[in-house]
Amino acid sequence: MATHSLYLLCSFFLSMVTFGQRTVFKDKFDDAIPVLNFGTFHMGYTPDATKVAFDKTNKKNQQEVHAIAKLLAAFKPTVIVVERVPERNRELLTEYQSYVKTPGMEFKNLSEIQLLAYEVGRLSGATRIYGIDFHENYNYMLFKTLRQKTDSITIPQYNKLVEAFAKTRNEKTMGVKDRLKLINHPQSLDYLINVNADLLTYVSTEGHAEGADQAAKFYHRNLVMFSNLNQLPLTKDDRVFILMGATHTAFFNDFFRRSPKYLPVNTFAYLK
Repeated sequence: MATHSLYLLCSFFLSMVTFGQRTVFKDKFDDAIPVLNFGTFHMGYTPDATKVAFDKTNKKNQQEVHAIAKLLAAFKPTVIVVERVPERNRELLTEYQSYVKTPGMEFKNLSEIQLLAYEVGRLSGATRIYGIDFHENYNYMLFKTLRQKTDSITIPQYNKLVEAFAKTRNEKTMGVKDRLKLINHPQSLDYLINVNADLLTYVSTEGHAEGADQAAKFYHRNLVMFSNLNQLPLTKDDRVFILMGATHTAFFNDFFRRSPKYLPVNTFAYLK
């Protein structure tokens, strides 16, 4: 009797594990749009609190970025999406079209958009490019300025993790491709949401949620950016390449995983 009960118990847990690993109902449209959602560090000016040391004018660096663009272009996107506000879409398209005609042209403000996104588009023959960014300020430095926090232990410990990640990401011997591989790793992407938003939920005074209120603004920014994407004239025949700062990439990975409209592809199938 005891043996039979043990067998039933083991069978129950085995079925639960199996059930948890398989798709139990259809959650994607038949014509879901393939998306290669690629995260990067900012290769030009950025107001971000943390920056990656990168000389955008260095020819070797530019060649490395173009080599990565060639790998990503194998996805064959029909549409390029970048971190720029929609209000500048006409200007963005004009500049991109000029680059396609003259790849050696010089830019006034060189960034990952010109170095990587334009080259991916040129190599793949994409004719459309859009910006979906949305600007919203939030007080990220609240974790330093808020006095009498209810949790005074977590942040100092968290700072050690921040320093460790920054040291790894800025390792001088690391090439551009390896740095981008690190940034696009699922663990790094989860970390970026944590350090840019969720970290603030540990910052509050009794009876209040000051940090969470600020973090919500960053979540809102990314939701508006996703809304901007959903306003683009995309069809089932499109293939979308998205290039943004990796924290936005992390948020969008979650959106795409849940959305029935989009079919996210494995970044590392192309970033070999």
